[in-house]
Amino acid sequence: MKINIKGKIWRITFAFLIGFAVLFVFRLIYGYTSKFKERDHEYFGSFFDDGMTKRNYASSKYGYTKSHVEVAGDVAVATEGGATHYDIDQKYEKTSEVKAKSENFGKDKKTILDTIKQYNAIIQYENNAGSKGNREWHVSIGVQPDKFDAFDHFIRKIGMVRSAEVTKVDKTNEFNKLNAKKVSLEKIRTSLLELTGRQGQIDEFINLQNRILEIESQLQDLGVQLGDFDEENEFCTVRYSLIEGRPPVPISFMHRLKVAFEWTVKFYLQFILIVVLCTFSAFFILLIFDKLKILSNVIKKLNE
Repeated sequence: MKINIKGKIWRITFAFLIGFAVLFVFRLIYGYTSKFKERDHEYFGSFFDDGMTKRNYASSKYGYTKSHVEVAGDVAVATEGGATHYDIDQKYEKTSEVKAKSENFGKDKKTILDTIKQYNAIIQYENNAGSKGNREWHVSIGVQPDKFDAFDHFIRKIGMVRSAEVTKVDKTNEFNKLNAKKVSLEKIRTSLLELTGRQGQIDEFINLQNRILEIESQLQDLGVQLGDFDEENEFCTVRYSLIEGRPPVPISFMHRLKVAFEWTVKFYLQFILIVVLCTFSAFFILLIFDKLKILSNVIKKLNE
């Protein structure tokens, strides 16, 4: 009897060792076959928030001809010489956002700065952070619209680009609304100035002057906003982030063994603990059923 119990213990122990060895080999092979993936979306984040940098606008002119048509019955017929040409002055905001990583941070940063000078672009915002080995450089660049595509294409060749995106948003309606608001405020100001020549009470005169000052303030703000749309201020925006990265360090075989062993011990012990808890739970449930003779009654009913 003792020999049988001892044999069962050895068989159970051997089964657990086999399970541990299989899990250990699996983790070791996984370490060799899987590639380390950097969490770039967390590493870079979204550095340029709205309002942090200057908004740049550009314009493009294009035209199209629209033919006049007359409906004869159910058929639309173009009339001879009935065409109108439309000239459109579009205002737009065009932004490129490039995020790159570099193992030669200083060299690549200097290349970007030289490129900015070469294309006669301007740095509108710049931020340097971190110490050597872990440096970051974020810069917002204003580029002339006709040089934007070439500039954007060139800087994407520098470093290891992790993400790049170009966005173009039409701002024509916004520009027209600002102009309409300006005209409206100028008319109100003219009307208020005409009232200053009339006689009235002092408090009415003071309220009138305050209202004129308020209109003047709004016109100044509009002037600043409209100034961004002026031809001399036309730029497209390039937001560039450069992160310093070190070359990957080879992992030794001993380190892989250590990691695989620690991982296997952790998860295998959790597995054994779950099995033991489930076993004891089932044992106690059956014991309770037996004490209450519930199991016997159920068996009898099934036999009947």
